[in-house]
Amino acid sequence: MININHLLKVTAAWTSIVYIVCYAGVAMYPPIRMITMRYAVHADVNFVSTYFGLGYFVSGLIIWNAVALLAAWLFAWLFNTIKQ
Repeated sequence: MININHLLKVTAAWTSIVYIVCYAGVAMYPPIRMITMRYAVHADVNFVSTYFGLGYFVSGLIIWNAVALLAAWLFAWLFNTIKQ
């Protein structure tokens, strides 16, 4: 059995840390967005994003945490309910 409460706490912490590091990386070096799209996603997409501020940071942090928590909860629920 997976301890769902512990898993959700760890997921929220991990997601928040990764989001903050990525946001800080884009703040310090904006071309990292294009580099990530080209080499990690294998897509050559030219876009200019000016969505950068405290409101966008907080809303993105909430959205990413909500998605990650739902995914972790679903994983734990399926793991605990499906018999071996």
